[in-house]
Amino acid sequence: QLQLVESGGGLVQPGGSLRLSCAASGVTLANYAIGWFRQAPGKEREGVSCIGSNDGETYYADSVKGRFAISRDNTKNTAYLQMNSLKPEDTAIYYCAALQTRDPRLIPELWDSWGQGTQVTVSS
Repeated sequence: QLQLVESGGGLVQPGGSLRLSCAASGVTLANYAIGWFRQAPGKEREGVSCIGSNDGETYYADSVKGRFAISRDNTKNTAYLQMNSLKPEDTAIYYCAALQTRDPRLIPELWDSWGQGTQVTVSS
């Protein structure tokens, strides 16, 4: 059974960086697309970035293009989200998700396996 565990969240000042990790167990992560999503208080969950299986194509929401980078290390069964130039509006709970698909989309309803989330707070 696929389990996902996020880590790396925390409090950072505007302009700072964080690297989130998503560790998978129970399956070979290389067979799955990985997505990162976030949910701020009072807002709907939104897609941030996703990457196809076996180092496939990457996709980013317009709000994070040029600042965030998604990657994966299939030897470690782990995916990452490097977040640079963080802004207060990036504050949210960040979730990773996995899906066996050749065409990942940044639509939360399409993803069927989720981690528990990690809090990211950008504030001075």
